[in-house]
Amino acid sequence: MITVSEKAHQQLAKLKEEGGIQIDYFLRVSVVGGGCSGLSYKLDFDNESKEDDQIFESGGVKVVCDMKSFLYLCGTELDFTDGLNGNGFQFNNPNASRTCGCGESFSI
Repeated sequence: MITVSEKAHQQLAKLKEEGGIQIDYFLRVSVVGGGCSGLSYKLDFDNESKEDDQIFESGGVKVVCDMKSFLYLCGTELDFTDGLNGNGFQFNNPNASRTCGCGESFSI
């Protein structure tokens, strides 16, 4: 399962509202090659699910992830921070053996 913290949920709702994104859109989370550690996280709003998608509900947020990405993200929590040391979404991924300094890429 992929979970969403309350702060991330609030920020996602704010982004949907500001962007005029319809309420039926869900959060698509995926992993792509790249970044300084080899793999990078990707977030998008989407409204079309695919055959191999894994679908979760966390704190009122519908999260969709393709099966290949889910193998890297199982047990991950999406959080949001707005502190002095950084602002943005953070992935608390228990499967990552190494992450880069900015937290946007990882390796297994």
